Amino acid sequence: MEHPLTHLDHRGNARMVDVTDKTPTVRAATAAGRVVTSPETVALLRDGAVPKGDVLAVSRIAGIQAAKKTPELLPLAHVIGVHGAVVDLQITDNGIEITATVRTADRTGVEMEALTSVTVAALSVIDMVKGRDRTAHITDVRLLEKTGGRSGTWRREDR
Repeated sequence: MEHPLTHLDHRGNARMVDVTDKTPTVRAATAAGRVVTSPETVALLRDGAVPKGDVLAVSRIAGIQAAKKTPELLPLAHVIGVHGAVVDLQITDNGIEITATVRTADRTGVEMEALTSVTVAALSVIDMVKGRDRTAHITDVRLLEKTGGRSGTWRREDR
């Protein structure tokens, strides 16, 4: 009997799901998260005055790179073609809002790639501002939407 969690075998041991027989389809996933900072850090971000440089540009690139490297970080993630990755960072009154959308035409979804993208972009923000703001922290990393594949479209209701 199969285990109800796909990454566990009938004995409860971790396994990689075999997607060999699946047909590649277009799939996408969008995730979001935020980095909460002090008001002083928000001012530095808005003025482009963070001593380490362009926080948004560096973090955007970090998020794109992370989407492509997800299988190196998560042991049961499949190596798939990341055919598109868009990472948006928006300065708000409380810090930075991050959204990442990852696309593929492959046998399995890109939810983990989108979540990894947001998380690493957020870590990059922290790295860039930590010298000025030890209180900066990551919060609310979550999947917003996924499309494609056998299960079709799913959207978070409490976005």
